[in-house]
Amino acid sequence: MAQLSDDCFAFGGALLPIEEAMRIIAANIGPVASTETVTLADADGRVLAGDIVAPIDLPPYANSAVDGYAVRSADLRDRTVLPVEGRAAAGDPAGVALRAGTARRIFTGAILPEGADTVFMQEDVRLDEAGRVHLPPGLRRGANTRAQGEDVRAGATALPDGRRLRPQDVALAASLGLRDLTARRPIRLALFSTGDEVVDPGTPLAPGKLYDANRILLAALARRAGAEVTDFGILPDSAGVITGALRDATRTHDLVMTSGGVSAGDEDHVRRAIEATGHLVFWRLAIKPGRPVAMGVIDGTPLVGLPGNPVAAFVTFAAVARPLIAALSGAAPPERIALPVRAGFSHRKKSGRREYLRVRLIRAADGELEARKHPRDGAGILSSLTETDGLAELAEPVTTVVPGDVVGYLPYAGLF
Repeated sequence: MAQLSDDCFAFGGALLPIEEAMRIIAANIGPVASTETVTLADADGRVLAGDIVAPIDLPPYANSAVDGYAVRSADLRDRTVLPVEGRAAAGDPAGVALRAGTARRIFTGAILPEGADTVFMQEDVRLDEAGRVHLPPGLRRGANTRAQGEDVRAGATALPDGRRLRPQDVALAASLGLRDLTARRPIRLALFSTGDEVVDPGTPLAPGKLYDANRILLAALARRAGAEVTDFGILPDSAGVITGALRDATRTHDLVMTSGGVSAGDEDHVRRAIEATGHLVFWRLAIKPGRPVAMGVIDGTPLVGLPGNPVAAFVTFAAVARPLIAALSGAAPPERIALPVRAGFSHRKKSGRREYLRVRLIRAADGELEARKHPRDGAGILSSLTETDGLAELAEPVTTVVPGDVVGYLPYAGLF
């Protein structure tokens, strides 16, 4: 479990800028998970524990990138005709060195004969009846060859510590001859929804009740971030029940996550439960949607309370919970690179807060990419997420957006 002191954070402002929240997490949260050995077949999505240092050169020998003819560049003239001696196929051991003034038939992946430094593609040459190859002029030295170690040199860091492994990373490890990797254990995350008004999907919907979408949403997002999720269901609006449940969950989990109950209303008990049993780090962010976000520490275990509105929960998961899970998992902080696109909408906002608008990216009549804002932007409108493909990020100083302005675009695929 995480063992953080209850006073390891400090922030005294009323609204915390999102960048300051990221700084607090980066400075105070470290990996809590132990390590384990995983096979390459199971390594996708896991967090690498320790650098992978290449044990061999990749490729391990110089080879041909095409089917064709290997030659010495020193033998090339404006018009070159060479006799063909020998044949080199992929998988064959290195043959005898290439004699000066000759060419060798070679196939893709075959070891480049000693002395050869250039390969002509077979479709660019002509063979005559005497078995000689006629080579066109102008091919540069080294063309159509792969140098030993041009991909990765033996002893170089092939994959860094903290990398959340992707299919291409696992493929690189395989190409280096590795069968297993050392990865961090996935963090254990306890998940709760709160509120007397929410019920589980599939149960009868009484007047005044809503189906709980947040727990399904946040569980899926947390699993995508690499956490193992324990679903503890829905907590009623009871200070005692919430306080006890949160305290119990911190004893067996690395992170506790809730949704709802973090505002300042009479029935918002999560923030007060954190204050009663641990230490509140912050509870309001300068962000829209999602201002009420509580982060705290109970008995050394971090807790994050997200808003009850589903769109606000979605946005604040990306902004706060995902970096927090990454830090606890020992993963490098997730990159959030907003792509510049043209705004196809007008919007006004308050200065001093980061705002995220749900948008759909389209190609306008002039061929330029343009972000179109969803017509309904309430924090409880889930269809505004299913009918868009990303967020337009408006920085704190921005107060007005008009069509044609450049805005930052964060595709959902890059956030989760």
